Amino acid sequence: MDRFTISLDAALARQFDQLIATRGYSNRSEAVRDLIRGALESDHSRAPPAGHCVANLSYVFNHHERVLAERLTSLQHDHHDLTVAAMHSHLDHDHCLESVILKGSTAEIRHFADLLMAESGVRHGKLNLIALEEKSHHAHAEHGAEHVHFRPAR
Repeated sequence: MDRFTISLDAALARQFDQLIATRGYSNRSEAVRDLIRGALESDHSRAPPAGHCVANLSYVFNHHERVLAERLTSLQHDHHDLTVAAMHSHLDHDHCLESVILKGSTAEIRHFADLLMAESGVRHGKLNLIALEEKSHHAHAEHGAEHVHFRPAR
């Protein structure tokens, strides 16, 4: 494991220690590693879409909006090959939160997320993307079909 030293002024160090305590990290090193992973993933997600990913698309919508729920369901069905699971929660009398777990081509997932979040009536849409890298490509003797295993990048 590589080590490096950073210097922080006292006020920033106190704020960081408060963040560590709030989030439940056991030490500064774990918190810094997590921040670095987040920064790397954020930087990677700004790159042109490539490869595969897993993602969580979450959004809030008013279910009273004219046929919006049906349009959203139709979009999900049109992209069923990307959808792993979906969860629907009622926030109040008017609003619902949906969270859709996606897996597939990064370009296709971004396109689907853009289409869904552009629907009139969708609010607070957010796509959290995690890049994947190929772990192995093989066929099982009992199935005969080739397939690829992925794992989170980095």
